[in-house]
Amino acid sequence: MVARITAALAARKAALKDSDKGFTLIELLVVVIIIGVLAAIAIPIYIGVQDNARNSAVQSDLTNAKIAVTAYLTEDGTFPDETVAATKTALENYGWTQSTDTGTISVTGAADAFCIEAPRADDAAKEFHITSAGGVEDGGCPTATP
Repeated sequence: MVARITAALAARKAALKDSDKGFTLIELLVVVIIIGVLAAIAIPIYIGVQDNARNSAVQSDLTNAKIAVTAYLTEDGTFPDETVAATKTALENYGWTQSTDTGTISVTGAADAFCIEAPRADDAAKEFHITSAGGVEDGGCPTATP
């Protein structure tokens, strides 16, 4: 009787081993480590790409604002009002639209030389400016507008 029970247990054990389909703990740990390494590489790169895209949006808005201010000066013969709301409305009338990544713009200067500056909406410390004579640069408007 003991022999018959032992034989039955041995047969059952052999059947379980043959149909056992799954991963060992070591295999699962290796997969988790590989995913962790890939995430450690990919996440900082992704964040950097997002940061560059937001900077580019602000720079594009400033370039388009410069075109709108120039069109305003050409048609109106005067410089836009320096209040934020009036400036934004005046520029929108000349096709400029502000993206969600751009903070509040400000236009300073006069018809012969002006400067437009704007920070990023999510990081006011990251600011860009464009002058009537140049392209987009980092930082706020220089103290002496070109």
